[in-house]
Amino acid sequence: VYVFYGNKTSTQFLSFSSSVTTNDLNVHTKTVDQLIEGGAQVQQILNIECVSDFSDAPVLNIQFRYGGTLQSIAVKLPVMLNKFFQPTEMTSQDFFQRWKQLGAPQQEVQNIFKAKHQMDTDVTKAKLLGFGVALLDRVDPNPANFVGAGIIHTKSTQVGCLLRLEPNAQAQMYRLTLRTSKDSVSRRLSELLSEQF
Repeated sequence: VYVFYGNKTSTQFLSFSSSVTTNDLNVHTKTVDQLIEGGAQVQQILNIECVSDFSDAPVLNIQFRYGGTLQSIAVKLPVMLNKFFQPTEMTSQDFFQRWKQLGAPQQEVQNIFKAKHQMDTDVTKAKLLGFGVALLDRVDPNPANFVGAGIIHTKSTQVGCLLRLEPNAQAQMYRLTLRTSKDSVSRRLSELLSEQF
């Protein structure tokens, strides 16, 4: 992640420092100069490694002195579990075999919800691809449904993820089903993805 700090004032920022608060991520930060001149912008690189699945976004804590007063700012970074997805292509046969293997009740999360945005096939495809999964064509018998697969990579393990999104344009509703090898991952991905539609 690249973070840019801009000083839009004419006064120096002194004793500038930043740190990241997180439980389930390893974050290595490149240090930034403690002095940011007025009108200047500096860049900081954050290397983030997922140690295990997580639900809370990491928080970037920024401190500096401005006009003699200590300023503290805390900002959530846009780093969610799906940022560690690797899209995975598979055949229809492989998908359904894997789907059956992930059939334990705790491995599946299903969410039925009302559409918050206009239901558009191209937009839905773009959102699913942006989420990080590979969209698998001609896997679902219903061509209106979306089927995807991916692997969440963490330092300790890899979590296989399968999803099925069933739009019902008439009712303006979706049914989202996620199956993964870890129940906490199924729940978190369902929460994150449901917010998109």
